[in-house]
Amino acid sequence: MADSVNEQIVQLEQRVERLIRLCEQLRDENRVLRESQEAINAERAALLEKNETARSRIEAMISRLKAMEHH
Repeated sequence: MADSVNEQIVQLEQRVERLIRLCEQLRDENRVLRESQEAINAERAALLEKNETARSRIEAMISRLKAMEHH
């Protein structure tokens, strides 16, 4: 009976160790994903700003062209 209890304890220890490794792996993966998400968000913000700048410049060019048409 003692062997059975010891075997159960060993199995439980192994399961706990696997869970700990899984938690560490998931924590590392989560960190990498958060860093990637931050980089994507920064890139998106930069692209939105570039897009807005281009839109403003194009609108200004269109206005100048229309003004030239009327002169």
